[in-house]
Amino acid sequence: MHSVAFGISTINTFVTLIYCGYMKSYNYYLFDVDGTLIDTRELIYQCFKYTGKRFAGKAVPRELVEQHIGIPLRNQMELYFGPLSDERYMFISREHMRYQLEIYRDYLSAFPGVSNTLSELKSAGKKLAVVTSRRKNTLGLYLRETGLHDFFSVIITPESTERHKPDPEPAQKALSLLAGTAYNAVFIGDSIYDIECGARAGMDTAYVRWNGVTPQFERYKPTYIIEEMEELTAK
Repeated sequence: MHSVAFGISTINTFVTLIYCGYMKSYNYYLFDVDGTLIDTRELIYQCFKYTGKRFAGKAVPRELVEQHIGIPLRNQMELYFGPLSDERYMFISREHMRYQLEIYRDYLSAFPGVSNTLSELKSAGKKLAVVTSRRKNTLGLYLRETGLHDFFSVIITPESTERHKPDPEPAQKALSLLAGTAYNAVFIGDSIYDIECGARAGMDTAYVRWNGVTPQFERYKPTYIIEEMEELTAK
């Protein structure tokens, strides 16, 4: 089933109304990476588990890490470890990323259907972009490792813009480089930060549920909630 979803908040619950119908076709597809194209949830948790123990002497709860996947690394670290000077952040983040590069092959994989769907979209003449909070060095490595890199004509990382998700600037930058319009674009992601980024840029959004989590959407609600990557190309 292909579903369009609009959220309604009640006092105690978040209710999602689901309407049957196919997801419309777009000319421009913007994708988050972590949790959307590539399954890095366990990798990210293992890295924060290591970093928290080494630099703060405490365990960072899994649910807290998963809740904040999708925002820049420094923002995540300061949520867990408190304010960091530039020097302290650089010191911790270097070790954090060193450890990630040491273990990533044990945890990294593309989600089911991702490669085939991206291939089908590209063959149909759609323009594809990555809009991610993952920094350029590991992003390129992970996209190549999973065979996804060459599907994208535009890649936006934190180095590409002054402001980051959930600000709309990364989505706007991708759309500008694609020479596209928000009316014909959709932003696909697995976090509230992706949905807010795309919505504030004026485009439709699709929240993916293959990571098993559906957050409580508040101000910005997705245009679609999809269960499988293939729904992007279903007719």
